[in-house]
Amino acid sequence: MNDAVNSKLILDYIYDREQATPDRVYLTQPLGGGQVVDYSWAEVLRQARCMASYIEGRGFAPGSKIAILSKNCAWFFMAELAIWMAGCTTVSIFPTENAETIRYVLEHSESKMIFLGKLDEWELQSAGVPEQLERIVFPLAPAMPGLFWDVLVASHSPMSGRPERQAKDLAMLVYTSGSTGQPKGVMHHFEGITRALEAISLVIESSDQDRYISYLPLAHVVERAFIECNTFINGGHIFFAESLTTFISDVQRARPTVFLSVPRLWLKFQGGVFAKMSAGKLDLLLRLPVINKIIGKKILTGLGLDQVRLAGSGSAPIPASLIQWYRRLGLNLLEGYAMTEDFACSHLSSAQHSEVGFVGVPCGGVEVRIGADNEIQIKSPGQMAGYFKQPELDRASLTEDGFFCTGDQGMRRPDGMLKITGRIKELFKTGKGKYVAPAPIENRLNASPLIEMSMVSGVGEEAAYALILLAEEQRALLSDPVEKARIEAELGQLLDATNAALVNYEQLRMLVVIADPWSIENGCLTPTMKIKRSRIEARVSEQVAAWYAMGNKVQWI
Repeated sequence: MNDAVNSKLILDYIYDREQATPDRVYLTQPLGGGQVVDYSWAEVLRQARCMASYIEGRGFAPGSKIAILSKNCAWFFMAELAIWMAGCTTVSIFPTENAETIRYVLEHSESKMIFLGKLDEWELQSAGVPEQLERIVFPLAPAMPGLFWDVLVASHSPMSGRPERQAKDLAMLVYTSGSTGQPKGVMHHFEGITRALEAISLVIESSDQDRYISYLPLAHVVERAFIECNTFINGGHIFFAESLTTFISDVQRARPTVFLSVPRLWLKFQGGVFAKMSAGKLDLLLRLPVINKIIGKKILTGLGLDQVRLAGSGSAPIPASLIQWYRRLGLNLLEGYAMTEDFACSHLSSAQHSEVGFVGVPCGGVEVRIGADNEIQIKSPGQMAGYFKQPELDRASLTEDGFFCTGDQGMRRPDGMLKITGRIKELFKTGKGKYVAPAPIENRLNASPLIEMSMVSGVGEEAAYALILLAEEQRALLSDPVEKARIEAELGQLLDATNAALVNYEQLRMLVVIADPWSIENGCLTPTMKIKRSRIEARVSEQVAAWYAMGNKVQWI
Protein backbone atom coordinates (compact mmCIF):
# COMPACT_ATOMS: atom_id res chain seq x y z
CA MET A 1 0.00 0.00 0.00
CA ASN A 2 1.54 3.33 -1.01
CA ASP A 3 2.15 6.22 1.37
CA ALA A 4 -0.66 8.35 -0.08
CA VAL A 5 -3.25 5.69 0.67
CA ASN A 6 -1.65 4.81 3.99
CA SER A 7 -1.98 8.41 5.22
CA LYS A 8 -5.77 8.36 4.77
CA LEU A 9 -8.01 7.87 7.78
CA ILE A 10 -11.50 6.44 7.81
CA LEU A 11 -13.21 9.84 7.62
CA ASP A 12 -11.24 10.61 4.44
CA TYR A 13 -12.63 7.45 2.83
CA ILE A 14 -16.14 8.48 3.89
CA TYR A 15 -15.86 11.97 2.42
CA ASP A 16 -14.50 10.49 -0.80
CA ARG A 17 -17.50 8.15 -0.98
CA GLU A 18 -19.87 11.06 -0.33
CA GLN A 19 -18.32 12.95 -3.24
CA ALA A 20 -17.90 10.05 -5.69
CA THR A 21 -21.26 8.28 -5.25
CA PRO A 22 -23.64 10.72 -3.54
CA ASP A 23 -26.82 9.23 -5.02
CA ARG A 24 -26.00 5.55 -4.51
CA VAL A 25 -28.16 3.86 -1.86
CA TYR A 26 -26.06 3.00 1.19
CA LEU A 27 -28.53 2.06 3.95
CA THR A 28 -31.98 0.41 3.75
CA GLN A 29 -33.95 0.76 6.99
CA PRO A 30 -37.16 -1.22 7.69
CA LEU A 31 -39.94 0.88 9.19
CA GLY A 32 -42.37 -1.94 10.03
CA GLY A 33 -45.11 -3.71 8.13
CA GLY A 34 -42.80 -4.46 5.22
CA GLN A 35 -42.07 -0.76 4.58
CA VAL A 36 -38.48 0.43 4.14
CA VAL A 37 -36.67 3.70 3.52
CA ASP A 38 -33.45 4.03 1.52
CA TYR A 39 -30.68 6.46 2.46
CA SER A 40 -28.10 7.50 -0.12
CA TRP A 41 -24.54 8.40 0.80
CA ALA A 42 -25.45 12.06 0.39
CA GLU A 43 -28.44 11.78 2.75
CA VAL A 44 -26.52 9.77 5.35
CA LEU A 45 -23.79 12.42 5.41
CA ARG A 46 -26.30 15.30 5.35
CA GLN A 47 -28.05 14.06 8.48
CA ALA A 48 -24.73 13.22 10.16
CA ARG A 49 -23.39 16.70 9.37
CA CYS A 50 -26.50 18.35 10.82
CA MET A 51 -26.18 16.32 14.01
CA ALA A 52 -22.44 17.09 14.15
CA SER A 53 -23.32 20.80 14.12
CA TYR A 54 -25.61 20.28 17.10
CA ILE A 55 -23.00 18.30 19.06
CA GLU A 56 -20.29 20.84 18.30
CA GLY A 57 -22.60 23.56 19.59
CA ARG A 58 -22.85 21.84 22.95
CA GLY A 59 -19.26 22.90 23.67
CA PHE A 60 -17.92 19.51 24.77
CA ALA A 61 -14.16 19.19 25.19
CA PRO A 62 -12.34 17.46 22.31
CA GLY A 63 -12.53 13.68 22.67
CA SER A 64 -15.57 13.74 24.95
CA LYS A 65 -17.42 10.43 25.10
CA ILE A 66 -20.91 10.11 23.62
CA ALA A 67 -22.82 6.85 24.02
CA ILE A 68 -25.12 4.93 21.67
CA LEU A 69 -27.62 2.42 23.10
CA SER A 70 -29.63 0.99 20.23
CA LYS A 71 -30.28 -2.06 18.13
CA ASN A 72 -28.77 -1.88 14.66
CA CYS A 73 -30.30 0.83 12.50
CA ALA A 74 -29.37 3.51 9.97
CA TRP A 75 -29.23 6.19 12.66
CA PHE A 76 -26.52 4.32 14.56
CA PHE A 77 -24.24 4.84 11.54
CA MET A 78 -25.26 8.49 11.19
CA ALA A 79 -24.74 9.15 14.90
CA GLU A 80 -21.27 7.60 14.87
CA LEU A 81 -20.29 9.80 11.93
CA ALA A 82 -21.70 12.87 13.68
CA ILE A 83 -19.80 12.09 16.88
CA TRP A 84 -16.55 11.71 14.95
CA MET A 85 -17.02 14.87 12.88
CA ALA A 86 -17.81 16.84 16.04
CA GLY A 87 -14.46 15.83 17.56
CA CYS A 88 -15.84 13.31 20.07
CA THR A 89 -15.49 9.58 20.83
CA THR A 90 -18.20 6.93 20.49
CA VAL A 91 -19.15 4.61 23.35
CA SER A 92 -21.34 1.75 22.16
CA ILE A 93 -23.48 -0.27 24.59
CA PHE A 94 -25.01 -3.66 23.81
CA PRO A 95 -28.78 -3.17 23.38
CA THR A 96 -29.49 -6.22 25.55
CA GLU A 97 -27.50 -5.08 28.59
CA ASN A 98 -29.30 -4.69 31.90
CA ALA A 99 -29.71 -1.38 33.72
CA GLU A 100 -26.79 -2.04 36.07
CA THR A 101 -24.31 -2.60 33.25
CA ILE A 102 -25.63 0.34 31.23
CA ARG A 103 -25.12 2.65 34.20
CA TYR A 104 -21.63 1.25 34.80
CA VAL A 105 -20.56 1.87 31.19
CA LEU A 106 -22.00 5.38 31.11
CA GLU A 107 -20.33 6.32 34.38
CA HIS A 108 -17.03 4.57 33.67
CA SER A 109 -16.76 6.15 30.21
CA GLU A 110 -17.78 9.58 31.53
CA SER A 111 -20.28 9.91 28.68
CA LYS A 112 -21.67 13.43 28.16
CA MET A 113 -24.66 12.45 26.03
CA ILE A 114 -26.49 9.34 24.85
CA PHE A 115 -28.29 8.37 21.65
CA LEU A 116 -31.18 5.98 22.29
CA GLY A 117 -32.82 3.88 19.60
CA LYS A 118 -34.62 0.61 18.95
CA LEU A 119 -34.72 -1.39 22.20
CA ASP A 120 -36.80 -4.40 23.22
CA GLU A 121 -36.45 -4.05 27.00
CA TRP A 122 -36.36 -0.30 27.55
CA GLU A 123 -38.67 -0.42 30.60
CA LEU A 124 -36.12 -2.64 32.35
CA GLN A 125 -33.12 -0.67 31.07
CA SER A 126 -34.26 2.91 31.59
CA ALA A 127 -33.10 3.05 35.21
CA GLY A 128 -29.54 2.65 33.93
CA VAL A 129 -29.58 6.00 32.11
CA PRO A 130 -29.12 8.88 34.59
CA GLU A 131 -31.90 11.45 34.35
CA GLN A 132 -29.42 14.31 34.03
CA LEU A 133 -27.70 12.78 30.99
CA GLU A 134 -28.80 14.44 27.76
CA ARG A 135 -30.75 12.05 25.51
CA ILE A 136 -31.20 12.14 21.75
CA VAL A 137 -33.90 9.76 20.58
CA PHE A 138 -33.67 7.96 17.23
CA PRO A 139 -36.77 7.30 15.11
CA LEU A 140 -38.35 3.89 15.99
CA ALA A 141 -37.17 4.17 19.61
CA PRO A 142 -39.62 3.39 22.45
CA ALA A 143 -41.55 6.33 23.86
CA MET A 144 -39.22 8.26 26.16
CA PRO A 145 -38.33 11.84 27.04
CA GLY A 146 -35.50 13.45 25.13
CA LEU A 147 -34.54 15.48 22.09
CA PHE A 148 -35.64 13.90 18.83
CA TRP A 149 -33.20 13.11 16.03
CA ASP A 150 -35.44 14.35 13.22
CA VAL A 151 -36.14 17.66 15.00
CA LEU A 152 -32.45 18.37 15.66
CA VAL A 153 -31.45 17.44 12.10
CA ALA A 154 -34.14 19.72 10.66
CA SER A 155 -33.14 22.65 12.86
CA HIS A 156 -29.37 22.64 12.27
CA SER A 157 -27.31 23.41 9.19
CA PRO A 158 -24.92 20.70 7.99
CA MET A 159 -21.33 20.96 9.14
CA SER A 160 -19.36 21.89 6.03
CA GLY A 161 -16.09 20.73 4.54
CA ARG A 162 -14.08 17.70 5.60
CA PRO A 163 -13.78 17.86 9.41
CA GLU A 164 -10.54 16.10 10.28
CA ARG A 165 -9.42 13.90 13.15
CA GLN A 166 -5.83 13.09 14.04
CA ALA A 167 -4.45 9.59 13.67
CA LYS A 168 -4.09 9.03 17.43
CA ASP A 169 -7.44 10.62 18.38
CA LEU A 170 -9.75 8.08 20.01
CA ALA A 171 -12.53 7.04 17.64
CA MET A 172 -14.37 4.70 19.97
CA LEU A 173 -14.48 2.81 23.22
CA VAL A 174 -15.66 -0.74 22.61
CA TYR A 175 -16.84 -2.30 25.84
CA THR A 176 -16.38 -6.06 25.96
CA SER A 177 -19.54 -8.12 26.30
CA GLY A 178 -18.71 -9.19 29.83
CA SER A 179 -18.39 -13.00 29.64
CA THR A 180 -16.19 -12.74 32.73
CA GLY A 181 -16.66 -9.91 35.20
CA GLN A 182 -17.28 -6.25 34.47
CA PRO A 183 -16.96 -5.13 30.82
CA LYS A 184 -13.71 -3.38 29.90
CA GLY A 185 -13.49 -0.28 27.69
CA VAL A 186 -11.14 -1.03 24.81
CA MET A 187 -9.76 2.16 23.22
CA HIS A 188 -9.35 2.36 19.44
CA HIS A 189 -7.92 5.36 17.60
CA PHE A 190 -8.59 6.41 14.03
CA GLU A 191 -5.32 5.15 12.62
CA GLY A 192 -5.80 1.69 14.14
CA ILE A 193 -9.31 1.10 12.84
CA THR A 194 -8.36 2.42 9.40
CA ARG A 195 -5.26 0.24 9.03
CA ALA A 196 -7.20 -2.77 10.37
CA LEU A 197 -9.92 -2.40 7.76
CA GLU A 198 -7.44 -1.85 4.94
CA ALA A 199 -5.82 -5.17 5.86
CA ILE A 200 -9.14 -7.01 6.22
CA SER A 201 -10.42 -5.59 2.91
CA LEU A 202 -7.57 -7.18 0.99
CA VAL A 203 -8.56 -10.63 2.27
CA ILE A 204 -12.34 -10.44 1.85
CA GLU A 205 -12.05 -8.43 -1.40
CA SER A 206 -14.78 -5.94 -0.47
CA SER A 207 -16.34 -3.78 -3.16
CA ASP A 208 -19.10 -1.19 -3.43
CA GLN A 209 -21.22 -3.86 -5.18
CA ASP A 210 -21.45 -6.01 -2.04
CA ARG A 211 -24.68 -6.30 -0.06
CA TYR A 212 -24.83 -6.92 3.69
CA ILE A 213 -27.45 -7.38 6.38
CA SER A 214 -26.60 -5.84 9.74
CA TYR A 215 -28.15 -7.73 12.65
CA LEU A 216 -25.36 -8.87 15.00
CA PRO A 217 -24.89 -6.18 17.67
CA LEU A 218 -23.02 -3.14 16.37
CA ALA A 219 -21.61 -2.76 19.87
CA HIS A 220 -19.56 -5.88 19.10
CA VAL A 221 -16.28 -5.39 17.28
CA VAL A 222 -16.96 -7.91 14.48
CA GLU A 223 -20.13 -6.20 13.26
CA ARG A 224 -18.60 -2.79 13.80
CA ALA A 225 -15.52 -3.67 11.76
CA PHE A 226 -16.79 -5.98 9.00
CA ILE A 227 -20.13 -4.26 8.37
CA GLU A 228 -19.99 -0.61 9.42
CA CYS A 229 -16.32 0.40 9.10
CA ASN A 230 -15.70 -1.91 6.15
CA THR A 231 -18.43 -0.17 4.15
CA PHE A 232 -17.29 3.25 5.36
CA ILE A 233 -14.06 2.47 3.50
CA ASN A 234 -15.17 0.25 0.61
CA GLY A 235 -18.81 1.14 0.05
CA GLY A 236 -21.62 -1.37 -0.34
CA HIS A 237 -25.31 -1.60 0.45
CA ILE A 238 -26.39 -2.39 4.00
CA PHE A 239 -29.84 -3.69 4.92
CA PHE A 240 -31.04 -3.83 8.52
CA ALA A 241 -33.20 -6.49 10.12
CA GLU A 242 -36.55 -5.42 11.54
CA SER A 243 -37.00 -8.13 14.20
CA LEU A 244 -36.42 -11.79 14.97
CA THR A 245 -39.82 -12.72 13.58
CA THR A 246 -39.09 -11.03 10.23
CA PHE A 247 -35.45 -12.07 10.02
CA ILE A 248 -35.69 -14.55 7.15
CA SER A 249 -37.74 -12.12 5.05
CA ASP A 250 -35.23 -9.37 5.94
CA VAL A 251 -32.39 -11.56 4.66
CA GLN A 252 -34.38 -12.43 1.55
CA ARG A 253 -34.86 -8.71 0.89
CA ALA A 254 -31.13 -8.08 1.18
CA ARG A 255 -29.86 -11.16 -0.71
CA PRO A 256 -26.47 -10.47 0.89
CA THR A 257 -23.22 -11.24 -0.89
CA VAL A 258 -21.34 -11.19 2.43
CA PHE A 259 -23.01 -12.74 5.48
CA LEU A 260 -21.63 -13.04 9.01
CA SER A 261 -23.08 -15.02 11.89
CA VAL A 262 -22.17 -16.82 15.09
CA PRO A 263 -22.12 -20.60 15.68
CA ARG A 264 -25.38 -20.72 17.60
CA LEU A 265 -27.26 -19.02 14.77
CA TRP A 266 -25.64 -21.22 12.12
CA LEU A 267 -26.96 -24.17 14.14
CA LYS A 268 -30.42 -22.62 14.33
CA PHE A 269 -30.51 -22.09 10.56
CA GLN A 270 -29.59 -25.75 10.13
CA GLY A 271 -32.29 -26.75 12.62
CA GLY A 272 -34.85 -24.82 10.59
CA VAL A 273 -33.86 -26.79 7.50
CA PHE A 274 -34.11 -30.10 9.37
CA ALA A 275 -37.58 -29.13 10.61
CA LYS A 276 -38.73 -29.20 6.97
CA MET A 277 -36.64 -32.15 5.81
CA SER A 278 -35.05 -34.85 7.96
CA ALA A 279 -31.27 -34.87 8.21
CA GLY A 280 -31.17 -38.40 6.78
CA LYS A 281 -33.25 -37.56 3.72
CA LEU A 282 -31.27 -34.39 3.04
CA ASP A 283 -27.98 -36.29 3.38
CA LEU A 284 -29.22 -38.82 0.82
CA LEU A 285 -30.23 -36.12 -1.67
CA LEU A 286 -26.93 -34.31 -1.27
CA ARG A 287 -25.10 -37.50 -2.23
CA LEU A 288 -26.82 -37.61 -5.64
CA PRO A 289 -24.99 -35.96 -8.56
CA VAL A 290 -26.80 -32.99 -10.14
CA ILE A 291 -29.63 -33.27 -7.59
CA ASN A 292 -27.29 -32.14 -4.82
CA LYS A 293 -26.67 -28.77 -6.47
CA ILE A 294 -30.40 -28.21 -7.06
CA ILE A 295 -31.25 -29.07 -3.45
CA GLY A 296 -28.42 -26.95 -2.05
CA LYS A 297 -29.47 -23.96 -4.16
CA LYS A 298 -33.11 -24.36 -3.09
CA ILE A 299 -32.20 -24.43 0.61
CA LEU A 300 -29.90 -21.42 0.36
CA THR A 301 -32.53 -19.50 -1.60
CA GLY A 302 -35.07 -20.24 1.14
CA LEU A 303 -32.64 -18.82 3.69
CA GLY A 304 -31.94 -15.77 1.52
CA LEU A 305 -28.28 -16.82 1.20
CA ASP A 306 -28.16 -17.92 -2.44
CA GLN A 307 -26.15 -14.84 -3.52
CA VAL A 308 -23.54 -15.11 -0.73
CA ARG A 309 -19.97 -15.18 -2.04
CA LEU A 310 -18.45 -15.11 1.44
CA ALA A 311 -20.00 -16.41 4.66
CA GLY A 312 -18.18 -16.07 7.94
CA SER A 313 -18.47 -17.46 11.45
CA GLY A 314 -16.85 -15.92 14.49
CA SER A 315 -17.17 -15.03 18.19
CA ALA A 316 -16.89 -18.67 19.34
CA PRO A 317 -15.70 -22.06 18.03
CA ILE A 318 -17.93 -23.70 15.40
CA PRO A 319 -18.14 -27.49 14.94
CA ALA A 320 -16.17 -28.66 11.90
CA SER A 321 -19.11 -30.83 10.82
CA LEU A 322 -21.35 -27.75 10.65
CA ILE A 323 -18.93 -25.96 8.31
CA GLN A 324 -18.81 -29.07 6.11
CA TRP A 325 -22.61 -29.29 6.06
CA TYR A 326 -22.96 -25.72 4.74
CA ARG A 327 -20.23 -26.27 2.19
CA ARG A 328 -22.12 -29.27 0.87
CA LEU A 329 -25.03 -26.91 0.25
CA GLY A 330 -22.71 -24.67 -1.74
CA LEU A 331 -22.17 -21.96 0.87
CA ASN A 332 -18.58 -20.76 1.20
CA LEU A 333 -18.57 -20.77 5.01
CA LEU A 334 -15.23 -19.71 6.47
CA GLU A 335 -13.98 -19.28 10.01
CA GLY A 336 -11.89 -16.42 11.35
CA TYR A 337 -10.28 -15.42 14.62
CA ALA A 338 -9.96 -11.98 16.15
CA MET A 339 -10.63 -10.02 19.30
CA THR A 340 -12.00 -6.69 20.46
CA GLU A 341 -8.42 -5.71 21.31
CA ASP A 342 -7.21 -6.00 17.68
CA PHE A 343 -10.35 -4.54 16.08
CA ALA A 344 -11.12 -7.85 14.35
CA CYS A 345 -7.81 -7.75 12.45
CA SER A 346 -6.07 -11.02 13.20
CA HIS A 347 -6.73 -14.23 11.21
CA LEU A 348 -9.06 -14.92 8.30
CA SER A 349 -9.70 -17.87 6.04
CA SER A 350 -9.77 -17.29 2.29
CA ALA A 351 -10.11 -19.22 -0.95
CA GLN A 352 -6.37 -19.92 -0.78
CA HIS A 353 -6.24 -20.70 2.94
CA SER A 354 -9.35 -22.56 4.03
CA GLU A 355 -9.32 -25.78 5.98
CA VAL A 356 -11.96 -27.03 8.38
CA GLY A 357 -10.71 -26.80 11.95
CA PHE A 358 -8.39 -23.89 11.23
CA VAL A 359 -9.14 -20.15 11.42
CA GLY A 360 -6.96 -19.06 8.52
CA VAL A 361 -3.72 -17.11 8.25
CA PRO A 362 -2.71 -13.69 9.60
CA CYS A 363 -4.08 -10.59 7.86
CA GLY A 364 -1.54 -8.24 6.34
CA GLY A 365 0.67 -6.61 8.95
CA VAL A 366 -0.33 -9.04 11.72
CA GLU A 367 2.46 -10.71 13.68
CA VAL A 368 1.67 -13.87 15.62
CA ARG A 369 3.60 -16.22 17.86
CA ILE A 370 2.90 -19.01 20.31
CA GLY A 371 4.09 -18.20 23.82
CA ALA A 372 4.19 -20.02 27.13
CA ASP A 373 1.36 -22.53 27.74
CA ASN A 374 0.75 -22.47 23.95
CA GLU A 375 -0.82 -19.01 24.28
CA ILE A 376 -1.49 -17.14 21.04
CA GLN A 377 0.11 -13.70 21.07
CA ILE A 378 -0.81 -11.09 18.46
CA LYS A 379 0.54 -7.76 17.27
CA SER A 380 -1.97 -6.21 14.86
CA PRO A 381 -2.36 -2.99 12.80
CA GLY A 382 -5.68 -2.67 14.64
CA GLN A 383 -4.20 -3.12 18.11
CA MET A 384 -5.97 -1.20 20.85
CA ALA A 385 -4.59 1.95 22.41
CA GLY A 386 -5.23 0.32 25.78
CA TYR A 387 -8.02 -0.22 28.31
CA PHE A 388 -9.78 2.99 29.31
CA LYS A 389 -8.74 4.07 32.82
CA GLN A 390 -7.26 0.62 33.55
CA PRO A 391 -3.51 0.81 32.84
CA GLU A 392 -2.96 -2.19 35.11
CA LEU A 393 -4.82 -4.30 32.54
CA ASP A 394 -2.56 -2.95 29.80
CA ARG A 395 0.49 -4.13 31.72
CA ALA A 396 -1.07 -7.53 32.34
CA SER A 397 -2.16 -8.14 28.75
CA LEU A 398 0.76 -6.78 26.72
CA THR A 399 4.28 -8.20 26.55
CA GLU A 400 7.31 -5.94 26.83
CA ASP A 401 7.72 -6.04 23.03
CA GLY A 402 4.08 -5.12 22.38
CA PHE A 403 2.30 -8.43 21.70
CA PHE A 404 -1.22 -8.86 23.06
CA CYS A 405 -1.70 -12.00 25.17
CA THR A 406 -5.00 -13.39 23.92
CA GLY A 407 -5.58 -16.02 26.60
CA ASP A 408 -6.35 -18.49 23.81
CA GLN A 409 -4.24 -21.56 23.19
CA GLY A 410 -3.32 -22.62 19.69
CA MET A 411 -0.91 -24.24 17.29
CA ARG A 412 0.47 -22.95 14.00
CA ARG A 413 1.50 -24.82 10.90
CA PRO A 414 4.51 -23.74 8.83
CA ASP A 415 2.12 -22.25 6.23
CA GLY A 416 0.69 -19.89 8.89
CA MET A 417 -2.63 -21.68 9.39
CA LEU A 418 -3.81 -21.33 12.99
CA LYS A 419 -5.84 -23.79 15.04
CA ILE A 420 -7.47 -22.75 18.33
CA THR A 421 -7.03 -25.54 20.85
CA GLY A 422 -8.50 -24.04 24.03
CA ARG A 423 -8.61 -21.08 26.35
CA ILE A 424 -6.21 -20.79 29.28
CA LYS A 425 -8.74 -19.25 31.67
CA GLU A 426 -11.29 -21.95 30.87
CA LEU A 427 -8.97 -24.81 31.80
CA PHE A 428 -10.01 -26.55 34.99
CA LYS A 429 -8.71 -29.39 37.14
CA THR A 430 -10.80 -32.38 38.08
CA GLY A 431 -10.19 -34.32 41.27
CA LYS A 432 -7.62 -36.37 39.33
CA GLY A 433 -5.38 -33.32 39.26
CA LYS A 434 -5.37 -33.08 35.47
CA TYR A 435 -6.33 -30.04 33.43
CA VAL A 436 -9.32 -30.33 31.12
CA ALA A 437 -9.85 -27.98 28.16
CA PRO A 438 -13.62 -27.70 27.71
CA ALA A 439 -13.84 -26.09 24.25
CA PRO A 440 -12.64 -29.07 22.12
CA ILE A 441 -15.01 -31.41 23.98
CA GLU A 442 -17.90 -28.97 23.54
CA ASN A 443 -17.15 -28.82 19.82
CA ARG A 444 -17.52 -32.58 19.60
CA LEU A 445 -20.86 -32.50 21.41
CA ASN A 446 -22.17 -29.51 19.47
CA ALA A 447 -21.54 -31.35 16.20
CA SER A 448 -24.44 -33.67 17.06
CA PRO A 449 -27.84 -32.69 15.59
CA LEU A 450 -29.28 -33.52 19.02
CA ILE A 451 -27.53 -30.59 20.68
CA GLU A 452 -27.80 -26.84 20.31
CA MET A 453 -25.24 -25.84 22.96
CA SER A 454 -23.12 -27.49 25.62
CA MET A 455 -20.83 -26.56 28.49
CA VAL A 456 -18.22 -28.86 29.99
CA SER A 457 -17.43 -28.39 33.69
CA GLY A 458 -16.40 -30.36 36.77
CA VAL A 459 -13.91 -28.33 38.80
CA GLY A 460 -12.56 -30.58 41.57
CA GLU A 461 -14.98 -33.41 40.75
CA GLU A 462 -14.02 -37.03 40.14
CA ALA A 463 -14.61 -36.52 36.42
CA ALA A 464 -15.89 -33.84 34.06
CA TYR A 465 -19.52 -33.57 32.99
CA ALA A 466 -21.39 -31.65 30.32
CA LEU A 467 -24.51 -29.56 30.56
CA ILE A 468 -26.39 -29.70 27.27
CA LEU A 469 -29.24 -27.80 25.68
CA LEU A 470 -31.12 -29.99 23.22
CA ALA A 471 -31.79 -28.69 19.73
CA GLU A 472 -35.15 -26.98 19.46
CA GLU A 473 -36.73 -29.73 17.33
CA GLN A 474 -35.62 -32.32 19.92
CA ARG A 475 -37.03 -30.29 22.82
CA ALA A 476 -40.40 -30.24 21.07
CA LEU A 477 -40.55 -34.06 21.27
CA LEU A 478 -39.91 -34.48 24.99
CA SER A 479 -43.60 -34.62 25.95
CA ASP A 480 -43.80 -37.99 24.13
CA PRO A 481 -42.36 -40.70 26.45
CA VAL A 482 -41.28 -42.84 23.50
CA GLU A 483 -39.42 -39.96 21.87
CA LYS A 484 -37.83 -38.97 25.16
CA ALA A 485 -36.56 -42.52 25.63
CA ARG A 486 -35.13 -42.49 22.09
CA ILE A 487 -33.36 -39.17 22.71
CA GLU A 488 -31.92 -40.47 25.99
CA ALA A 489 -30.60 -43.59 24.27
CA GLU A 490 -29.01 -41.52 21.52
CA LEU A 491 -27.45 -39.20 24.09
CA GLY A 492 -25.96 -42.22 25.83
CA GLN A 493 -24.44 -43.32 22.54
CA LEU A 494 -23.12 -39.81 21.97
CA LEU A 495 -21.49 -39.85 25.41
CA ASP A 496 -19.77 -43.15 24.65
CA ALA A 497 -18.57 -41.96 21.24
CA THR A 498 -17.27 -38.70 22.69
CA ASN A 499 -15.41 -40.43 25.50
CA ALA A 500 -13.85 -42.89 23.06
CA ALA A 501 -12.09 -39.95 21.39
CA LEU A 502 -10.80 -38.46 24.67
CA VAL A 503 -7.94 -39.38 26.96
CA ASN A 504 -8.98 -40.92 30.29
CA TYR A 505 -8.80 -37.79 32.45
CA GLU A 506 -10.90 -35.77 29.96
CA GLN A 507 -13.75 -38.26 29.71
CA LEU A 508 -17.23 -37.17 30.76
CA ARG A 509 -19.08 -38.90 33.58
CA MET A 510 -22.51 -37.78 32.32
CA LEU A 511 -24.57 -35.53 30.11
CA VAL A 512 -27.00 -33.32 32.01
CA VAL A 513 -29.93 -32.05 29.92
CA ILE A 514 -31.08 -28.62 31.03
CA ALA A 515 -34.77 -27.71 30.92
CA ASP A 516 -34.57 -23.93 30.47
CA PRO A 517 -32.57 -22.64 27.47
CA TRP A 518 -29.63 -20.38 28.15
CA SER A 519 -30.31 -16.88 26.90
CA ILE A 520 -29.05 -13.31 26.99
CA GLU A 521 -32.09 -12.37 29.05
CA ASN A 522 -31.43 -14.87 31.85
CA GLY A 523 -27.78 -13.90 32.02
CA CYS A 524 -26.32 -17.18 30.75
CA LEU A 525 -25.19 -15.84 27.36
CA THR A 526 -23.30 -12.71 26.42
CA PRO A 527 -24.85 -10.39 23.82
CA THR A 528 -22.81 -12.28 21.21
CA MET A 529 -24.18 -15.62 22.44
CA LYS A 530 -21.08 -16.93 24.18
CA ILE A 531 -21.79 -18.93 27.31
CA LYS A 532 -21.09 -17.32 30.70
CA ARG A 533 -19.45 -20.25 32.41
CA SER A 534 -19.27 -18.90 35.94
CA ARG A 535 -22.93 -17.79 35.84
CA ILE A 536 -24.12 -21.18 34.60
CA GLU A 537 -21.95 -23.07 37.08
CA ALA A 538 -23.35 -20.98 39.93
CA ARG A 539 -26.93 -21.78 38.86
CA VAL A 540 -26.38 -25.55 39.14
CA SER A 541 -23.80 -25.70 41.95
CA GLU A 542 -26.20 -27.11 44.55
CA GLN A 543 -27.29 -29.95 42.25
CA VAL A 544 -23.92 -31.28 41.11
CA ALA A 545 -23.30 -33.62 44.05
CA ALA A 546 -26.67 -35.31 43.52
CA TRP A 547 -25.92 -35.93 39.85
CA TYR A 548 -22.71 -37.78 40.68
CA ALA A 549 -24.48 -39.75 43.40
CA MET A 550 -27.17 -40.93 40.97
CA GLY A 551 -24.59 -42.19 38.51
CA ASN A 552 -26.79 -42.02 35.39
CA LYS A 553 -25.12 -41.46 32.04
CA VAL A 554 -27.91 -39.04 31.08
CA GLN A 555 -29.57 -36.80 33.66
CA TRP A 556 -32.55 -34.47 33.24
CA ILE A 557 -33.07 -31.21 35.13
